[in-house]
Parts: sequence; structure tokens; C-alpha cells
Amino acid sequence: MTAPSNHSSIFKPYEDKSLIDLCQSQRDFFAMGKSKEVDFRIQTLKKLKRVVKDYEEAIIEAVQKDLNKPRFEAYASEIGVVYDEINLALKNLKSWSKPRRTSSPLTAFPSRSYIIPEPKGVCLIIGPWNYPFQLVIGPLIAALSAGNTAFVKPPEQCPHTAQLIGDMLGANFDKELICVVQGEGHQVVPQLMNLFRFDHIFFTGSIPVGKSIAQKAAEDLIPVTLELGGKSPCIIDESANLKVAARRIAFGKWLNAGQTCIAPDYLLVKREVWDLFREELIATIKSFYPQGAIDSDSYTSIVNEKRYQTLKSYLNQGELLLGGEFDDHRLRIAPTLLLFPDLKSPVMQEEIFGPILAIHLYDFDEDAKEIIAQNPNPLAFYIFSENKKAQEKWLGELSFGNGMVNNTVLQFANPSLPFGGIGDSGMGNAHGKFGFDTFSHHKAIMKSGTWLDPQQKYPPYSKLLYKLIRWLMS
Repeated sequence: MTAPSNHSSIFKPYEDKSLIDLCQSQRDFFAMGKSKEVDFRIQTLKKLKRVVKDYEEAIIEAVQKDLNKPRFEAYASEIGVVYDEINLALKNLKSWSKPRRTSSPLTAFPSRSYIIPEPKGVCLIIGPWNYPFQLVIGPLIAALSAGNTAFVKPPEQCPHTAQLIGDMLGANFDKELICVVQGEGHQVVPQLMNLFRFDHIFFTGSIPVGKSIAQKAAEDLIPVTLELGGKSPCIIDESANLKVAARRIAFGKWLNAGQTCIAPDYLLVKREVWDLFREELIATIKSFYPQGAIDSDSYTSIVNEKRYQTLKSYLNQGELLLGGEFDDHRLRIAPTLLLFPDLKSPVMQEEIFGPILAIHLYDFDEDAKEIIAQNPNPLAFYIFSENKKAQEKWLGELSFGNGMVNNTVLQFANPSLPFGGIGDSGMGNAHGKFGFDTFSHHKAIMKSGTWLDPQQKYPPYSKLLYKLIRWLMS
């Protein structure tokens, strides 16, 4: 299968009536209870896996057309992680869905308490452009696992992938279960939210857009999950294995040409190891792209002209150590090392989200923490150190969404870990059981027996009952 070449139709505006009809059809289907059945969920996930397998080549082709991703990156970061998510859900869905027994207080005796995970209903999933397939399908897997129906909004910035998602899901799933809506996000999403009260909204993207969606959702008390971003720092201390650090930082940073929400945004390097680390990092970059990244088949392009021009504006905001080359025709910027940019400059205030790596040196941990404090609550944090006490100190003292010790970005590839931010980097979690919980309402149930019901616990209350309740509840 190949991705279609004509994408003009996906930018046509929707009529309000057609959207209302689509939304209501999902509400009616959910009310029937079919999507709640565990066997139905399992069969849906199995079908989704088969469909993704059938469309593998088309997915890779679409992503390459939109972002010029290397084939390896297109498969590993867009398709492989989707299989991991589906496989984990299929393996555990029955246990995740079971009522869970929990303890009951003595004051409620004789009672038993349960927690029952229930689907929330009709959900809206809004995907970003940087990983246009997996960051749409991943949340969809969680929503379906929990028993919901879903509207899916792929990123219009990647028209080939957006059209493919629409064709793939539209041809294989009823709109009452999964409905793909296309078009400009700033038009379609408010239109949907004005017309229909969703039961959950899952958004991956920028902080400003995330804030506006949360604000709009709050009007109707719609729960939201926001997977945002921020400036993710990376520490290299004096004990780090510098050769390994250079390779793993370079991989995590220039994967997808830096267009990754958890890519290292800037480095904080202990001054005493800077000279050695600089040599290792430069050598690593040259070994990754021996003919130069601009002409490399293992390097991704920038998504569009607007983003490309923003990234180019960062190139003069620090001392250029390496890189800085660009290709206006192919929208490519070489891996760039930018030394000592002003802490108030855009490159140190905005999420870079591109192939430019800002670098500062530090002498004392407090110096590094002061820099991090200017952009608190990053989505990711990385520490390269062989000192376990230093590792624990950094991990314990900083607030961040997720992170790694002596590696980068691979925490996202573990579906058994929650993925989410804190503060400005987002709210809520995705992946595996955590994604299932995000799209579930955990209903609390207590069942009381009737074989024991002493009159003494009811009014009029006695002094003895007062003493007893104080003893039981202290």
C-alpha cells in the first residue's frame, strides 16, 4: 500500500451538522456498551495491529515524505513503539480491567470495597507533527484499551501521514468507534469543542496551544491530558564516561533532527571535563554523519519553512563551535553546537526543538541548578555520572516529568513507564497501564452486608458510641 498523493480534501472545513452527527453517533454507540466489553477491546487492538502491519510500508513512505525521516527512525520511532504499546495492552488488558479489591475501614464493617475501571466515553486525541503516526496511534491504543470511542485529529503539518491515518482507520473501523477529523488544528479543534462535550481530551504539542485547550476544556469541566515540552537539561559531571555520554547525547539530540519533545535541549558540562568531552562530542557527530548531515540519508529535515526560519534565527545567539550549515531548499540544518548563549536569549528561553544544542559550563552544582531554575519543570532531565550519590542527589532535588541516568530519550520507549510532564511540561500520563488509567474513570464501590446492623450506631448517639468512634478512627 502507498500513501495517497492528493491531500487537498483534508483541509476542507467541516459543516457543523456533519460534526454533530458524527459526535452523536459515537455517543450512541458508547451508550450501547459494546466498547466496554473486554473481548471487544481485545479484538479491536488485534485488528489495529494487523492494520498497522498491512500499512507498514505506506506509513514509512508517508513519514519520509513529510519529514524526510531515515527508514530506521521511521520504523523504530513511529511503528515499533506502537507494536510495543499494543502488545503490552493485549497481554494485560484482562487484569487491568478487573475490579480491584481494596481495604475497608472498621467503621464500615461488615463491608468490602472495590475499584472498578470504567471507560470515560467519547474522547478527542490531538496529535503533533514531530512523530505524526505514533503520537496519534499511541494514545488511541490507550483509549480503546480502556473501552472508549475516539475522535482523532492528526497533524495537518504532515499531510501525507495525516491522510494515511484517515484512510487507514477509516477503511478498517466504523466511525462510531474511531473517527478521523482533518484540517487546520486552530479551526477544527475549537469547532469540535464548541459543538460537543467530550469526556476526555488528550493533546500532545506546544505549551501555548496546550494552555488554550485546557482553558477551553475547563469551561465544561472536561478532563485533559497535556503532553507538552520545555527545555530539558542534560548534566555531564566530572565522573561521567565521556565517550559513552557523547554517543548517547548525540543520538538523543539529533534523532529526528532534534524535533523531539524529550531531546536534550541544552548541556551543562562540568568545566574540568569540558575539553575532553568537547573532543568526544565533535568526533561522535562527525562519525554519525561522515559526509555531512546535510547530505546524509540518516538525517531528518525540518518540518516546514516557518519552523526552519525560527531555528536559523538561533544560530547567531551564541559562539558557534560546530555546524551552522543549512540548506534552504531541503530545510536542513546541520547538527550545531552553540556555546555560552545568553541566558535571556530566545535559544535559552524557548524550547529549541531542532538540531541546535546549547552548551554552558558549570563549576558547582548550584551554578547548574540556577540555570535550570530559569526554566523549571522540564519534560525530561538527563544526568551522566558514575557517582551514585550524585545521581540520586540530582534526581531527588529537581522536578521534571521523566528522565534517564547515563542515557537519553529511551525512557519513552518503555511502555511500562509512565510518560508525562509536570507544571508547564504537562499534566497526566501516557503509556501502558498509565495510559489505560488516563482514559478510565476509577469507580469506587463499597458493598455492605446486612447480617450485622446494631441499633447503637444510629441516633440518638450515646457517650459510649462517641468513645468507640474516637478509638476506632484514631
